[in-house]
Amino acid sequence: MEKSTITLTRKIQLLIDVPSDDKSQMWEKLYRYQNRCFRAANLIVSHLYVQEMIKDFFYLTEEIQYKLADEKKDEMGIFDRSKTNTTARLVFDKFKGEIPTDILGCLNNTIQSTFSKNKADYWQGSQSLGNFKKDIPIPLPVKCISKMKYNSEKKAFTFNMFAIPVKTYLGRDFSDKHLVLERLLREEIKLCNSNVQLRDGKIFWLAVFEFEKEDHGLKPEIIAEATLSLEHPIVVKANNVRMNIGSKEEFLYRRLAIQASNKRIRAGVAYSRSGHGTKRKQKALQKTENLENRFVSHHLHMYSRMLIDFCIRQQAGTLILKDQEDKIGIAKEQEFVLRNWSYYELQTKIKYKAEKAGIELIIG
Repeated sequence: MEKSTITLTRKIQLLIDVPSDDKSQMWEKLYRYQNRCFRAANLIVSHLYVQEMIKDFFYLTEEIQYKLADEKKDEMGIFDRSKTNTTARLVFDKFKGEIPTDILGCLNNTIQSTFSKNKADYWQGSQSLGNFKKDIPIPLPVKCISKMKYNSEKKAFTFNMFAIPVKTYLGRDFSDKHLVLERLLREEIKLCNSNVQLRDGKIFWLAVFEFEKEDHGLKPEIIAEATLSLEHPIVVKANNVRMNIGSKEEFLYRRLAIQASNKRIRAGVAYSRSGHGTKRKQKALQKTENLENRFVSHHLHMYSRMLIDFCIRQQAGTLILKDQEDKIGIAKEQEFVLRNWSYYELQTKIKYKAEKAGIELIIG
């Protein structure tokens, strides 16, 4: 049976809401949690890999049992506890008192789930084993969040995270983050286990919400056909109505202009006055950092939104993306198209928006 809900992630910046004198202690706590998560994650995935590889240790004697199960439940089992609990107990004992066990438990479950899903690819050699870096996000279980409310004086949503008071910083919120948090307080949507990311001295809450799928009364027998190309990012047709979304001049030429501008700035960095060394010389370059990625991401969100809105207006319950495999093959053969062809990302954005609107997506 098809699920009636969908989970979506929103990236929300958080600020530590304590006096300045106490902020250093809070930051020290967060960085300690991040370090323990980094170490625990690599330990967990290493043990999982070794457990699965035991049956390939051909030099063990025949008397050795190698079924990955609890010996109390299976006479061939080699564990004295459940498989999930082996890695959980490992990191609980190692980092006891240094990090809440709720965080480690959430981390263990996530890695176990990902490992099981990709296990076949590991053995075939089509995917490498996960390697976690020091900037790993910190799992944030729902039970570690408390006292969430909207503070009208601070004009922000405030709550406690790992017993650390924080408040949201939404800036000029052109998205739906403020509305989503208001719906959360009214208990119209559900908050799931999330993550906290520390990057460049900032805290980002990767909040996962569970929404009910929208009901627009769409008709599955009405089919919208869409094609993705360089000439027009999206061309869609339904009910004998055709619509071009975006244009080559708007998307591709602007993207090439940003690339050329970035190239000129990089060439001129060597001739910039230093003043304070590298930071002063690269000042112009830092202003355009990730400018192309931000431009592309914004436009692809806009194009995918316009496509789904078109389907809703036409009451189309089925959306077909035509000839995608052929176009991906062409893009791989042409370097220019591959560099500027962001339609895999566009396809991803269309997919989750279609699922949220209750539209069945078929990729041909």
